[in-house]
Amino acid sequence: VQLQASGGGLVQAGGSLRLSCAASGRTFGISAMGWFRQAPGKEREFVAAVRWSVGDTSYAGSVKGRFTISRDNAKNTVYLQMNSLKHEDTAIYYCATNARYTTPIISTLWRPGGYDYWGQGTKVTVSS
Repeated sequence: VQLQASGGGLVQAGGSLRLSCAASGRTFGISAMGWFRQAPGKEREFVAAVRWSVGDTSYAGSVKGRFTISRDNAKNTVYLQMNSLKHEDTAIYYCATNARYTTPIISTLWRPGGYDYWGQGTKVTVSS
């Protein structure tokens, strides 16, 4: 599975951005997709995830109420709508997919080990 992320950029605090991540290749095993981010000098952290078949979602506390993850099964694409952006949201955002065929337990999607394939990352910079 190959993942192509896009949509990053520079935005002022309070603004919005929409990230996209398109999956290609052997996509029939996709059971979940997620977004992580990594700020300079920090570890990669979970942002949001969606389970493919049931469509339920999970968010990190720091983004809940501001970010929305959604999916388009037909396009094998996941989106991350980011509103009310803050300077601390500045990071490289990575999309990832769990391609293990069976619907994963939602808590396993909070950690990088819950995913099999990663995109190249897209940079989001929020100016204060």
